[in-house]
Amino acid sequence: MNFQPDSAQLTKAQAFKDLHERAGIFVVPNPWDAGSAKMLQSIGFKALATTSAGLAFSLGKADGEGSVTLQETLENARSIVAAVNVPVSADLENGYGIDPEVCAETILLAARAGLAGGSIEDTTGRPEYPILPFDLSVERVKAAVKAAKSLPFPFMLTARAENLIYGRPDLKDTIKRLEAFADAGADVLFAPGIKTPEEIALVVKAVAPRPVNVVMGLNNCNLSLTQLEDLGVKRVSLGSSLARAAYSAFINGAKEILQHGTFNFASDTIPYDEINKLFK
Repeated sequence: MNFQPDSAQLTKAQAFKDLHERAGIFVVPNPWDAGSAKMLQSIGFKALATTSAGLAFSLGKADGEGSVTLQETLENARSIVAAVNVPVSADLENGYGIDPEVCAETILLAARAGLAGGSIEDTTGRPEYPILPFDLSVERVKAAVKAAKSLPFPFMLTARAENLIYGRPDLKDTIKRLEAFADAGADVLFAPGIKTPEEIALVVKAVAPRPVNVVMGLNNCNLSLTQLEDLGVKRVSLGSSLARAAYSAFINGAKEILQHGTFNFASDTIPYDEINKLFK
């Protein structure tokens, strides 16, 4: 699939690569639509990443069950990319197919949507057997890497090992997968579910010098950015945390009205003018 990216995408892609290569840790928060993306950019974040859960919730669907289509994911990504002038990476779930060739095609479609990066998981989409076999998982990453490297700009490919959040607390196998993904050429390594300093340090050491992404806000891990940087983490994402924070305030406010007949929730909200100004 040949296409010519515009200058904005080229600039964003290089900026995203530079964030991974320069000194210091950085946070890539996860908007679920164009509005939340604009808000995060206005606060000062230098890059963003989509959230499959946040998108699913906004569409009235459950996450992690293959209910959100590739088309819906790419439409969401395009709207976010168009809304901001910082690089955007996408949660591409399991590549929307098991075959390595499908993963490769998904990467090319993601690039065409204006994205500067994307992640591929080693999941099946089947609850009874959630994690793909090791060899197939590696072949999928190899295919995704080949597709990413064929692009005329740096597309930061993140390879995810999902054992720990799918009821398989096998850190040894998780690290084995991450090492193999790094050897296959993945730009960033990510194992959702690692949360102790010891686990994080082991993962960072195993795939060095490749950058490691750690997700915060999901598993009662209260390490600070400084502590994570000291452990060697390069990038921090938030998954569905901000979407859940927004929906929590919405639900709690609605419950207050229905259950108590009061409107105290409104006293803690950001003023209308302040939010509206972000979109002008």
